Amino acid sequence: MQFQLEQSAGGHAIRAYQRDAIKIGATTYTESLIVTPEKLLEGWCSAGFEQLQRDDFASIAELEPEVVVLGTGEKQRFPNQKLMIDLINAGIGVEVMDTAAACRTYNILLADSRRVAAALLLD
Repeated sequence: MQFQLEQSAGGHAIRAYQRDAIKIGATTYTESLIVTPEKLLEGWCSAGFEQLQRDDFASIAELEPEVVVLGTGEKQRFPNQKLMIDLINAGIGVEVMDTAAACRTYNILLADSRRVAAALLLD
């Protein structure tokens, strides 16, 4: 799936998504990652959805976004809320969706100058 990038969007905009890859700028990433307007953290939760840990979400909370868009792969799956306690306690909103939808949502929030973090799992 290709995305049309608006020239006004700043930061790390997602240009394309496939089941096993995400293109940000001119670089294609083949590992799960966290992306914010200012930062890109590769290798996030490389073991996959079933192996998500509280520390995976705590690392997102440290980035202090106002909202997290969690992409759970090809299917929307909901992690145990106990894993997301650091985000919840910090008042950070979490939206859970499949990774394709998370990529689109992240770009919309990025274009709106929101403090968004996308945690994107690849299958």
